[in-house]
Amino acid sequence: MNFLPESQRERINCYRVLDDDGGTIYSSRFQEVSKELALKMYSNMVTLQIMDTIFYEAQRQGRISFYLTSNGEEAINIASAAALSAQDIVLPQYREPGVLLWRGFTLQEFANQLFGNKLDYGKGRQMPIHYGSNRLNYFTVSSPIATQLPQAVGAAYSLKMDKKKACAITYFGDGGTSEGDFHAALNFAAVTEAPVIFFCRNNGWAISTPTAEQFRSDGVVTRGQAYGIRSIRVDGNDTLAVYSAVHTAREMAITEGRPILIEAMTYRVGHHSTSDDSTKYRPADEMEHWRTARDPVSRYRKWVQGNGWWCDTQESELRNNVRQELISVQLLQAIQVAERMPKHGLAELFTDVYDQMPSNLREQERSLLDTIKKHSAEYPADVPV
Repeated sequence: MNFLPESQRERINCYRVLDDDGGTIYSSRFQEVSKELALKMYSNMVTLQIMDTIFYEAQRQGRISFYLTSNGEEAINIASAAALSAQDIVLPQYREPGVLLWRGFTLQEFANQLFGNKLDYGKGRQMPIHYGSNRLNYFTVSSPIATQLPQAVGAAYSLKMDKKKACAITYFGDGGTSEGDFHAALNFAAVTEAPVIFFCRNNGWAISTPTAEQFRSDGVVTRGQAYGIRSIRVDGNDTLAVYSAVHTAREMAITEGRPILIEAMTYRVGHHSTSDDSTKYRPADEMEHWRTARDPVSRYRKWVQGNGWWCDTQESELRNNVRQELISVQLLQAIQVAERMPKHGLAELFTDVYDQMPSNLREQERSLLDTIKKHSAEYPADVPV
């Protein structure tokens, strides 16, 4: 894979923090990770893997309309979430369900959103995988690329004004750096000195567009320096490296009141989504190499096992237990409950936007209901009005 710098093609034991003038502030070794935290991260990574598999298969069975996985990016999801506090605000893209999983979002809550049922916090108005949780400080996912970045700066600046010991973090892919919102957000953050972490998952592909066709610069970190923002490049498939980088970035963002850019070098093992067939634009052996030789879950397991905290028997028990819980009890039950749960009424399409509904929306509502009544045979009988 040519998009990875030579220094990142093997496991790294430290990471560099680059100052806004391009110089190295310091190189740091990994943060200490306790046995309890290490095993919790590993368990969550395994759970995320299996959850992705089951929901992906549910889409293929026609039970939900759309899904995408985090295959190959489990370390980015779980390790970054573990380095944050519950008070930190998350503005995700669409490939960070593991962050929400770490914060306590239940399998039933995931299923409710995917089916858009009565218990879905988005009231069925969002695409599947557009999760959101006010309780967990996790902004609702929005598919338009990079729109969450300027919003994250505003959220971070509000934390600064309120003198909160917290930061905002926003996730995006390498493709997002080709959007104007990326550049506006970095400049906005630098000027306001907002405590925000820009977390870029450089997985080499913006759907089917490789990074070589997106930019000629040395990755994404140089763009941060150009806007006067400290930048970190880290091996995104190394759980300890990601945890340490985000831990350091958060500390700098809050104590120094400054934005930080993290570029995590990784690879999207799965297809972009259930609407994509990535074998059309990248070789199968490339995908298989990253699925096996560079798998972040397997790499992290070797480290945990090397510390004497894990063994093959525990590995077998964990995977069997997670699969049994998810497949036979929790997840399938969550899917079945979500499927049976009634949908929101169509009238709710027009609520929650204005305090007093304007006349044009009232007219649209009447028109929709009249259309359904006139052509009732064309609509499912259980469509709630």
